[in-house]
Amino acid sequence: MYPGGNRATQSPPLVAVVKNQLYAADQSTNEVKKYDKENNTWNVVRPLPVRADSSNGWGLAFKACGDKLLVVGGHRGPQGEVIVLHYWRPEEGNMGGADWDILSIRERAGAFVYNCAIMGC
Repeated sequence: MYPGGNRATQSPPLVAVVKNQLYAADQSTNEVKKYDKENNTWNVVRPLPVRADSSNGWGLAFKACGDKLLVVGGHRGPQGEVIVLHYWRPEEGNMGGADWDILSIRERAGAFVYNCAIMGC
């Protein structure tokens, strides 16, 4: 039922609940999907702001915080590696709308999230 299959090398399911709606970060397609309870299906709502397929979902955090979905992931570039905290409010009518917003950037932190805990919103 969870999108993306269940290969042995994939990370545990990356799921979050916002306003009683279940969302998943599908690491095989780099998309956020929303679960449709009535039809028992997953629907694509938008692309992830970082690539998850290159490491099978490892090194990425996908969490809920109040009315926001948070994605914490790394970026590699010519200036080095950074960890970026992205957020998006999945409100009605906003499913294909604005891009993810950036809440914070941590420079020289590597490009892999080893562990993530949200202590408060």
